[in-house]
Parts: sequence; C-alpha cells; structure tokens
Amino acid sequence: MTVETQPDVSVIIGAYEAMPYLVECLASVEAQTIDPARMEVIAVDDGSTDGTGEYLEEFAARVPMPVTVIRQDNSGGPSGPRNVGLDKAAGRYVFFLDADDRLGPEALERMVAMADRNGTDVVLGRVEGINRVPPKSMWGKSLDRTDVHSSNIKFTLSAQKLFRRALLDRHGMRFDESLWTGEDALFTMEAYLRADGVSVLADYTCYYLVGREDGKHVTKSGGYTLRFDSARALMRLIADMVPAGARRDSLMVRPFLITLLPQFGPKFLKDAEDVRRHKLELAKPLMDAYWTPEVARRLRVHERLRLHLVARQRADLLVDVVEFVKAKKQAAAVLERRGTRLYLVYPHFRSAAAGVPDHVYLAEPREARAFDGYREAAANSFLRRALRKVRRMLPSAGFGTAAA
Repeated sequence: MTVETQPDVSVIIGAYEAMPYLVECLASVEAQTIDPARMEVIAVDDGSTDGTGEYLEEFAARVPMPVTVIRQDNSGGPSGPRNVGLDKAAGRYVFFLDADDRLGPEALERMVAMADRNGTDVVLGRVEGINRVPPKSMWGKSLDRTDVHSSNIKFTLSAQKLFRRALLDRHGMRFDESLWTGEDALFTMEAYLRADGVSVLADYTCYYLVGREDGKHVTKSGGYTLRFDSARALMRLIADMVPAGARRDSLMVRPFLITLLPQFGPKFLKDAEDVRRHKLELAKPLMDAYWTPEVARRLRVHERLRLHLVARQRADLLVDVVEFVKAKKQAAAVLERRGTRLYLVYPHFRSAAAGVPDHVYLAEPREARAFDGYREAAANSFLRRALRKVRRMLPSAGFGTAAA
C-alpha cells in the first residue's frame, strides 16, 4: 500500500448482538466529515444471531468508504474482535468504536488533525453519556500534549481513543484475551506509558457512550473474581513499567479506587461470609505488594479507611464502615492543632479495640477545606516559625533598633 492510498484512520468495530444500537452507530460513521477516502472500517461480527452481521454487510455495500466485514464464531469477549480488526488495519491511526456507541460528526477529522499537528501517539476526544455516566475529570480544557503523569487521563482507560498504529505495532500491543473485563484499561494504560505524547480534545464531543436499555454491557457482566483479575493485571503493568516512587503510586490510585474498592462497597454487605473471605484473600497480595502510604494519602478518608481494613483483613470492622458510607452519613469533624489538622469520625475512630491509627482518619487539605474552622497550614510554616524564633532572639543578641 502506497502513502497515497493508505487511509488516515481505521475504525475498528467489534459487534455482538448489537441491534438495534448498531444502526445509529454506523450512521455516525457514515456521517463523519473526514473524506471517506481517508478512512476505512473494519467490522468484526462476533457470532451474533440478531442480524448484526447482515446489517454490517448491507452497510459495507452502500457506503463510500472501504468496509471490511469479518464474521466469526463468538469469542466470548471484546478483546478477540478488536485484535482481529487490529491485525487487518491499514490506517496510520486506529479508533476502536463500540457497536452500541456513536461518534460526533467531526470526531475523526478533529482527532487525526490533532495527532498530526502535535505529533502525539494517543488522542482522547471528549466523551458524553447517553443513559450512562462518562468520565469527567479530564475534560477541563484541551491539551495539545500531555502525559499520564501530568493530567487526569488515567481515569479514562476505555479503548475509545485514537491510537497511532505504529506505536501499537512497534511494541506488539494487543488486547489481553485472557481478561474478561478490564482488558481495555490494560491496553490503554500501556499506550499512555509508551506514547510520545497524548493529546486531549475537550472542546468538541467526539464520542457518545450509550447505556443499553437491555442492560447488556460488558462492564456489567461477570463475577467478582474477574474484577480482581483486572486489578491484578493493571497493577502489575504499572509496577513493571514505572519505577517505585511517587509516579507509580499516583497511577496505582486508579486500580485501587476504580477496580478494587467497589468490591468493598455496598455490595459487600450482601455478600455471603465465604464470599467476603474470598474477596479479602484475593485482595491481600495486591495490598501487600502495592498499597503504600503515598497511595493512601491520595484517597479520601472513607476510601483510605476501607482499603486499610482490607489490608488488615478486618471484615468485621469493614462492615461497619461500609454501612456508614452506604447510609450517606456526614462524618463529624474533629479539629486539632489550632484548626490545621482535621480528622473525620468514621466508625472505629480512636477505638482502642479496633486499633486503627489516627492518620487513617486524617483528611488531606483537598477534603478538609469543605469544613468550617479548618485552616490550611502554609507550606512554609516551618520557615515562618524559624523566622519568629530568630526575631525573638535578636534583642538579646544586642541588635537593638534604637537610633545610634
């Protein structure tokens, strides 16, 4: 394939039982403002029985851009179809589009232009939700060039991004077909870490994340053990690629907060005793290996407290905390050291029997600022104290201020 004939972007669609959502998905592809000659579509029907494959073939027959339809037996998850599509892709970039979601009309044109303009390997386009809640913290402003350490992009690890294909091929990157959930998080985090720059396009909605009314969505399926598999894989990737220290700890917040902690939320109260024990057993090696004071410091008090109790394998204490959080009660505040230190009184605070250290309940400034009476200690408070001490000593040293 010559440079003249190579498409700019390959849109890869893995589809399974996607009707009727596929209709609007493909309509959004057809409506793209990018020249049809600059794109290709590779659609993989993963053993559907609802007419998905037939509709893909009808689409391929009538649209101006080249469309390849591959029909295969069901693989059981999204990784297989995505890898099949990736192996067939010819574009300079690839974009993974879920068959029940939609693109904004200018999405591909804008994202390709942004990657070309900035020489970046990954582009995140703004996401909005339809009957689903999308990630939000990374869309404050567009960023021509950033990385996973300098922004909030670690909190959007879905695969619906623009990736430079040369990056993926250079590192042999593919979706892990042994994972039944969280495979996109693993793939995207690796791409972030390997990328020569990431762009964020925040001023145009590129992607519409659609919640299916039938509830059939991969993130809602599977047992709890799959979530631990996902957390384990992501933590190992981060540990393998980022040296121990503040940067690694900052990235570890994501799997602890998004993947692991929900297993010790309200659903934990409904779990049978053997399931509770099993969850704690599955969490233990992860807590032992990756739970550090710096990770803990970056969480809110109730998040930190729950994970501290998971690390200590204290299901009995954990239940009390989860019930408190589920009830949406406001924890009382205890102010000490002239208001510069604030503790939140969640269950077992300063209980001798529980033995949870005070620092677990200590609110960091970003959380403590919401409470009346809290005074944030100045970063240079040590220097100020030292200067005051020097000033007190000046008269006794004979440095008076009287005129000579």
